[in-house]
Amino acid sequence: MFAILKKLSWFFKLRWKSYTFGIIALIICAVLSAVTPLILGNIIDEMTANTLTMRGLAIQSGMILLFAIIMYVLRYGWRTALFGNSTLLESIMRNRLFAHFTKMDRPFYNEYRTGDLMAHATNDLAALRFVAGGGILSITDSISIGGITLFSMIFLVDWQLTLTTILPFPLLIFAARYLGKAINKRFRKSLESFSQMNNQVQESVGGMKVIKTFGEEEQHYADFVKDTDYVVEKNKDVYQVDSAYTPVIEGITGLTYVLTLFFGTYFISIGRITLGELIAYFSYLSMMAWPLLAIGRVANTLERGNASYNRVMELLSYEPHLKEAKNPIHTPVTGDIDFQVKEFTYPGGQQVVLQDTNFHLPAGKTLGVVGHTGAGKSTVFKLLMRDYDQYQGHISYNQIDVKQYSLDAVSQGIGYVPQDTFLFSTTIRENIRFVNPMLTQEEVEHFAKLADIHEDIMQFPEGYDTKVGERGVSLSGGQKQRIAIARALATEAEFLILDDALSAVDAQTESRILANLRSLRQNESTIIATHRISSIMHADEIIVLDKGQIVERGQHAELLQKDGWYRKMYEEQQLQRKVEEGGKENG
Repeated sequence: MFAILKKLSWFFKLRWKSYTFGIIALIICAVLSAVTPLILGNIIDEMTANTLTMRGLAIQSGMILLFAIIMYVLRYGWRTALFGNSTLLESIMRNRLFAHFTKMDRPFYNEYRTGDLMAHATNDLAALRFVAGGGILSITDSISIGGITLFSMIFLVDWQLTLTTILPFPLLIFAARYLGKAINKRFRKSLESFSQMNNQVQESVGGMKVIKTFGEEEQHYADFVKDTDYVVEKNKDVYQVDSAYTPVIEGITGLTYVLTLFFGTYFISIGRITLGELIAYFSYLSMMAWPLLAIGRVANTLERGNASYNRVMELLSYEPHLKEAKNPIHTPVTGDIDFQVKEFTYPGGQQVVLQDTNFHLPAGKTLGVVGHTGAGKSTVFKLLMRDYDQYQGHISYNQIDVKQYSLDAVSQGIGYVPQDTFLFSTTIRENIRFVNPMLTQEEVEHFAKLADIHEDIMQFPEGYDTKVGERGVSLSGGQKQRIAIARALATEAEFLILDDALSAVDAQTESRILANLRSLRQNESTIIATHRISSIMHADEIIVLDKGQIVERGQHAELLQKDGWYRKMYEEQQLQRKVEEGGKENG
C-alpha cells in the first residue's frame, strides 16, 4: 500500500521544507485537539465538586479559544503547503509527459491512441495529486491524531479502560490490507475502461462529418453507450470495495463505544475514574473516528495513486525507436540526396513496403514521384525525414548518413506538406508563421501569395485573423492545403516535400503554385508526390513506384516515349481534362 510513497520520494525530497512545515502544523493541531477534552473534563469535574470559579472558567475557556485560533492559523498553513505541493506535482508530471510526447516517434503514436494519452494526462495525474495532498494529510492525521489521542487515553485518562476498549482496532489492519489490494486491481481496470471511452469520444468528435455522411449516428451512439456502461461497471467494482471501509470502521467504532460505556460505568462505580474523565474519554473516542476513517481513505488514495503512477511510468519508460548518434550534426540537412534502400518493412509488419528503391537528387533539383495509391510514395518521404531507421540500405544528405544528423537537424532542413493537412485551431496568420512566430505581416502575406491563398484570405471578414477552427474545419480542402504549403515555405528549408499536397486544388491554381515554386526555389531541392502528371511535368527526374519498387524513371518526355504506366496515366488524364473542358463549354 505504501509503495507509491517510495516511488514519489524524489518529489518529497524536492519539497521537504514545505512538507515538514505542513506535517509539524498537523501534529501541533493534533496535540492541541487532544488537550481540549482534558480541559472540558476538568471543568465538568470542578462543576460536579462545586469548586468551579468564574476566574477558573474564564481561564480555561480562554485557553480553548486560544487553541482554536492557533489551530485556525496552522490549518491554513498546512492546507496551503500540502495542497500547493500536490498541484505542483501534477504540473511537473504533466510537463514531463508532454515533453515525452514531443520526443516520441511514429511507432509510439501507432501504439497509443490520442484518447488514451489524454486519459493518462488527466485521470492518472489527478490520482497522483490526491496522493501528494490528501494522501499525506490522511497519513499524518491518522498517525498524529490517532497516536496522540491514544497516548492521552492511556496516560491521561486510564490505561486499563483504554486497553479493554480498543481490542477491536487490530481488525482494521487486516481489513485495510485486503481491501487495498482489491482496490488497486479494480482501479487499474477502471482507468483502462476510461481510456477506451476517451478514445471513442476523441475519434467520434474528429470523425463526426463522416459519421453523419453515412448516417451512422444511432449506431455510433449505441457503441458509446456500451463504452460508458462499461466504465460505470468498472467504477462500481471499485466503489463496492471502497464502500466496505466505512461500514467496517463504523462497526469497530460502535463496538468500542459499547465497551467504553460498559467498562467506563464500572470504573466510575469503583472510583477508578471520574465522570469528567469518562466524558473526556468519549471525546477522545470521537476524535479517534477520523484516524480510523483516514485508514480507509489512505488505502484508497495510495492504491489508486500507485496504479496511476505505474501507468504513467509505463509511458515515460517508452524508448523511441530512433536513436541519435553520440555526437550528432546539428546543422540542418543540405546538399544532394542519395536514397539507396534495399528493403524496408514497417515495425510489427510483415509486408515489404520498399524494395531496391534507389535515386539520387542533386541539390537544387526537383524530383517527381508518382504511382498508384499504396505504391510507397509516402513511405519514401517518411524515411527521408527519418521517421524510421529500421531499413536495409543507406540514405544520405550531402554524402553524410542521415543517422549522423540530429533529429532536429533533419526536421529543420525539410519543409513538409502531408496528404492529411493539419492546421491548428488558431488564426490563419499563426498557422502560417507556426515555425517562425517572428515573421512580419508582410512576410506572412509573401508566403501566402506564393501558395496562391492570399486572395482567398482577404475575402474573409477577418482576413489573416480568421480562426480556422479545429483542424481547419472552417476551410475548404484546397484552402487548407494552400495554407499548409505557405507554412512549409515559411520555414525556408533547403528541401520541400509535397506529398500529394495539391490534390484538392483545381488545375489553374495548381499551375500558378508550381510556377511560383519554380521561380522561388531555383537553387533549392523539391520533391513532389502526386497523382496528377501535370504537377511533375517539369521535374528534373520522375520516378514511378509500384508495390514499393521503381518501375520507370526519367524526364517527362522520356517517359512518354515508353509504353508504361506513366504514359497511360498521362493520356487518361489528358482525355479527362478535355472532357471536362468540353463539358464546361457546352454548359
